[in-house]
Amino acid sequence: MLRCIQLAKNGLGTTYPNPLVGSVIVHKNKIIGEGWHYKSGKPHAEVNAINSVKNKTLLEEATIYVSLEPCSHFGKTPPCANLIIEKGIKNVVIGSVDPNPKVTGNGINLLKESGCNLIEGVLQKECNQLNKRFFTIHQKKRPYIILKWAETGDGFIAPKETINRLPHLEKNEIRNDTAPVWITNPISRQLVHKWRAEEQSILVGTQTVIDDNPSLTTRDWQGNSPIRFVIDRNLRIPENASVFDGSVKTIVIVDKDAVISTFLQAQCTTPLNDRLTEKNILIETINFSKEIATQICDLIYRYNIQSIIIEGGAKTLQSFIDANLWDEARVFTGNNAFKEGTKAPVLRGSLSFEEKINQDILRIYTND
Repeated sequence: MLRCIQLAKNGLGTTYPNPLVGSVIVHKNKIIGEGWHYKSGKPHAEVNAINSVKNKTLLEEATIYVSLEPCSHFGKTPPCANLIIEKGIKNVVIGSVDPNPKVTGNGINLLKESGCNLIEGVLQKECNQLNKRFFTIHQKKRPYIILKWAETGDGFIAPKETINRLPHLEKNEIRNDTAPVWITNPISRQLVHKWRAEEQSILVGTQTVIDDNPSLTTRDWQGNSPIRFVIDRNLRIPENASVFDGSVKTIVIVDKDAVISTFLQAQCTTPLNDRLTEKNILIETINFSKEIATQICDLIYRYNIQSIIIEGGAKTLQSFIDANLWDEARVFTGNNAFKEGTKAPVLRGSLSFEEKINQDILRIYTND
């Protein structure tokens, strides 16, 4: 089962909205086949494992291990439970029960009814952890939430004043005449891009975009860039911001009354929503007079997005912490000091991991 988990991790970032699944087939204590699910719409782990077995006559005497309950319904691919039965595999070992209502227990029941010998719950905790994103969206009806920030040794995430915080240029354009004030080293920043490739979406607040003009992409790592969520209550972010470059779907979260006023102010012949669609931008509204973090989670859930990285700034991060809507916090501490500026968020969680990356320290907390 450990090998199943290891194989499944190869699909992190590419299987959404499907779960991570690995499968191993053993005959007389020897692995004769293995596979994992690597993309939605492509064959599942069990199919790949069975197809990898050279001598199919051994399947009737073999045991198939799978980290997640085999599916029993027709989706983009046929049911894996049916394939296991069809190939005559009588021994099945399962890690987790699938939380998807379309599957839960149905695959297991189908295998039992066909006469298979089942062992369930092997390394269940580890298998559940493997699919923490998939379990969260089905059980909690919200995405798996990862908070991420970098702070100085004296506890600040931004200096008191940056050039980008000064009055903007004419027409409220983003200023590009200064580099960001980095707290972490290039290796730590590359790791962040790797994380972006592993998660389905990312969110920042208005001031972060205006101050830093981030692209929020995986430019320093090979992989898919996450869907960008940008909080812009009163549509203050200039059109030349990098998040509006059209390279990645960007969803702008605005106040419920802001869209109308902006539409009326837009002096153009093409309707605003049509212009935004052409730029790969969508507008969603929430009520900013009510609890914001919960509304954002509900919004992301409607898009069937399993995970999101909240990258800031401090006000945005703290709003999720105060609402107790977070699962992990990944915090870098740099080897520098600002002495004054924007204080880092205040968090209470369990330290689960600590690592030194050159002069930076990465700590990961869990919300137990």
